[in-house]
Amino acid sequence: MAKHDDAFLPEGSSKDQATERLNQVSSHISPSTAKPQVIKPKFKATASHLQSDYSDVLSQIATLRAIAAKPDPNHRGYVRQKQAGKLWVRERIEQLLDPNTFQEIGSISGTVIWEKVGPMQEKPVSFVPSNNVQGLGMLQGRKVLLTADDFSIRSGHADGASAGKSAYIEKLAVALRVPVVKLVDGSSGGGSVTTIRKEGWSYLPHVAQFKPAIQQLNMGIPNLGAVLGPAIGLGAARVVSCHFSVMAADIGSLFNAGPKVVEGATFEEGLNFQDLGGPMVHCTNGTIDNLATNEAECYEQLRRVLSYLPNSGSEVPPVVPCYDPEDREDIGLRNIIPRRQARTYNPYTIIQSVVDQNSWFEIGALWGRTAINGLARIGGHPIGVVSLNCEVNGGALDAAGSQKLTRLLKLCDVMNLPVLQFLDVPGYAIGTVAERTATMRWGVELAKAYYSTTVPVFNVVTRRVFGVAGGVMLGCRDPVMQVAWPSGQWGSLPLDGGIEVGHRHELREAEKVGKKEERYKELEEEYLRLMNPVRTANAFGVEEIIDPKDTRRICCAWASHVYQVLMQERLANRACGNIRPSFA
Repeated sequence: MAKHDDAFLPEGSSKDQATERLNQVSSHISPSTAKPQVIKPKFKATASHLQSDYSDVLSQIATLRAIAAKPDPNHRGYVRQKQAGKLWVRERIEQLLDPNTFQEIGSISGTVIWEKVGPMQEKPVSFVPSNNVQGLGMLQGRKVLLTADDFSIRSGHADGASAGKSAYIEKLAVALRVPVVKLVDGSSGGGSVTTIRKEGWSYLPHVAQFKPAIQQLNMGIPNLGAVLGPAIGLGAARVVSCHFSVMAADIGSLFNAGPKVVEGATFEEGLNFQDLGGPMVHCTNGTIDNLATNEAECYEQLRRVLSYLPNSGSEVPPVVPCYDPEDREDIGLRNIIPRRQARTYNPYTIIQSVVDQNSWFEIGALWGRTAINGLARIGGHPIGVVSLNCEVNGGALDAAGSQKLTRLLKLCDVMNLPVLQFLDVPGYAIGTVAERTATMRWGVELAKAYYSTTVPVFNVVTRRVFGVAGGVMLGCRDPVMQVAWPSGQWGSLPLDGGIEVGHRHELREAEKVGKKEERYKELEEEYLRLMNPVRTANAFGVEEIIDPKDTRRICCAWASHVYQVLMQERLANRACGNIRPSFA
């Protein structure tokens, strides 16, 4: 029976040991006036080498953070960074964010070599931090999430970063509804062949951070990026996919793969970063929105753009006090449009006169130059601004201009920014170049954007509105909210070419008797008389023709009504899913 009882005891125990333990427990829970029994252990207890608190763990964390926060001046990556004229990653964070506001996430992530210093104790003797620094900070008093590459460590490749770190910050932005700023310098955790050697196996190239990034774009969570070095592969894709991107002219470049990879694949030899994907390539083809002189100007542009945008599409864009009188008149606007239709004028003069002083911020100034667009404020209210540029291609909208306007319309829609348009459009561009660059394809994409977005639009017809392009831009909302200037002129086709097409037979017959020019002039004079904008207003073809000097006052009144009345309804419709804007 004794043997049977012993079977229920832990291995290596005896009945005597069990009895001793039972006596110990009884002495703690049973009241007794007797002298406590002293039990002599049958074995020597193992001495504990652990501290009474966790100061040793905190010391390890502090040591790793100190290493990460201070660069190694002798490290070849850091030396190369400085020789290239670039700031170190933490210097960039200090320059961009409000002072002493950065709270790092994943501050000790990286590769550590540990040394055993005693039983159950170790200390870090070597630490290579993750080459991607991320966290929360304040940008002009607003909370943002920041992700910044450290090109000095493995050129930003994945084998120098902690897996999932970039994907986490993208998901966090969606969860917190907080804007994201990306400082790209390298591949942003993109692949390297050395990863295969390090891991011992070849991996499938999943891009985990793209799904939450697309969510941010469509939710209207501002996603802003700056190219502060060579943006390669995934790094290039991350910044190009942003709502707004800017490149530093002195140090920035962007490409799918670097010169050596290109040389091996396409046999294009001798390429440098600037030839392959410098600012004169990508700031003029629309890949990157804006060009900045240097890093400091990149940060200033990021601040400017964010100042117009809400934290997410579920909020109203930030309205600021306006010290520019809303009823300010500009008599000079009466004379800006030439009476001769063939002459050009400076369209920026109109924009800067109407919007709040010093609030105009252009996006995409170096590409798609037949169109002008950007952000501004009117009466303190943030808006998107669209104009045509009669100084380039006569203002005829080409493929690149259509792409640029499409992008701005989608941006305004997800950010709840009303759009103010200054219309002087003779139609879509024509000719062989226009056909080869798919002008109609991109023109139709622009039409889709106009009719699929729902943000309020107000039109100021400054001069021409012709053709499909004019019809799309003018009639994208029902009812149309618009005014026209006395210089307005509109129709299916401009008179130049239109008379030739509409009166081909008549002009051919006049040519036979040597009176083609005379007849053409008669027809032109007749059409100009009939195209008097007052006649259109008589027929209620246009609601109001205004004195140009009053344009600001009228536009301020419109913007004020949108924000005070229509914006709340829009937010409610977005909240219940009746409006689903899409940027991506």
